[in-house]
Order: sequence, then C-alpha cells, then structure tokens
Amino acid sequence: MDNQHRTFAGAQTMDMSTDQGLRTFMLGIYNHMIVAMGITGFVAFFFSQSAQLMKAAFTAPLSYVVMFAPLGFVFFLAARVNKMSPSAARMTFYIFSAVMGVSLSTIFLVYTGMAIAQIFFMTAAMFGALSLWGYTTKKDISGWGSFLFMGLIGIIIASIVNLFLGSSAIEFAVSVLGLLIFAGLTAYDTQRLKHSYYELAGDATMAARVSIMGALSLYLNFLNMFLFLLNLFGGRD
Repeated sequence: MDNQHRTFAGAQTMDMSTDQGLRTFMLGIYNHMIVAMGITGFVAFFFSQSAQLMKAAFTAPLSYVVMFAPLGFVFFLAARVNKMSPSAARMTFYIFSAVMGVSLSTIFLVYTGMAIAQIFFMTAAMFGALSLWGYTTKKDISGWGSFLFMGLIGIIIASIVNLFLGSSAIEFAVSVLGLLIFAGLTAYDTQRLKHSYYELAGDATMAARVSIMGALSLYLNFLNMFLFLLNLFGGRD
C-alpha cells in the first residue's frame, strides 16, 4: 500500500512539474511576443510623427529595404535559429519587430488614432480567445495546418493579382479570408507550440529557440489579423 501511495504521489509531482514547465514555456512565448508588439507600435508611431523620417524611409532606394527587410528577417531566423544562441535569436526577433514598425508607420497617416486603438483592442480580444481555445481544447487541430497554408498561398496570389486589377471586391474578399485564415493559425500555432514542449525532452536551449520562433509565429498572426480588421473596419482618415 505504501508503495502504491508513493507511486501515485510521484506521478502527481511529475504532472505538476510538467504543467508548471508548460505554463512557463508558453508564458515566455507570449512575453516575447508582447515585447515585440510594443517595439513595433513605438517605432511605427515615432516614425509617423516625423515628416523627415517618413520621407527618408519611403523614398527609393531605402523604401525597398523597408518593404522587404521584414521578410528577410523571417527567412533568416527560420534558417539560422538552430545555429544561433537564444539571446542572439531573441535580439534578431526584436530588431525585426523594429523594422516592421517602420514598415507599418504609414497606417498612422491613413487611419485615425482612435480607429487604430479600437481595432488593436478588438484584435487583442480575438487573439486572446483563439489562443486560449487552442491551448485548452482537447480536439486535435493539427490537420488544419495544410488547409490553412493553402489558404495563405491563395490570398497572397490574390493580393498580387489585385495590385494590377485594383478591385475593391477582391480586396474585401482577401481581407475577410485573410482574417479567418490567421484566426485559424492562431489556434493552430498555439496548440502546435503546446505539443512541441513535450517533444523538447527538457532541452532548455532548444526550448528557448522554439520560444522565439513561437513568438514570431503568434506575432505575425496577431499583426495580420490587426491589419485585415483595420482594412475592414478602420475607415480612412
């Protein structure tokens, strides 16, 4: 009987340790994401308040750097993160978020500050609910991945085509579908990151790297949801 009690107590202790470790892991991801969002917002607002900085950033050839640098950072992190120290990966992520802030500074010239704030809080509420559902649901949504990826490719192609067509109907459809796709990705990525914790087998260095890449995934989901909502409901200044 004593052995049974000890075995049961040991299992409970292990479960509690695992749960605490998972909560710490996920909290780290959200903290990285929140810091990055704060950097993006600060840089975007700071640049938007200076006509000189805006002119410099959005005049060729620097405008091409501002346009394509964020994408370059994403590819660089994805390719090199496993060879970087966690601190270097974290710093690269934060630099990326600053560059993204420069790219997004134009929204302050297109939308009112009130509209931006309202849409931001709307996005935060949606993101929080979707991520919580992805974390707590017992349903396996790993099968969503390929479907959501195909949808993402579709809206990218439609967006490129619409650069030449200039159709408001296509723009509206892309915004609606894009919002749905990134909403799904928020729940999918949250569950994927939760499951990845159990696969790390206590590797603290790898967990730190996964935490950075997880924060990047959720950051991009949040940002795209925000931009699509802004396009749908923000109005124009």
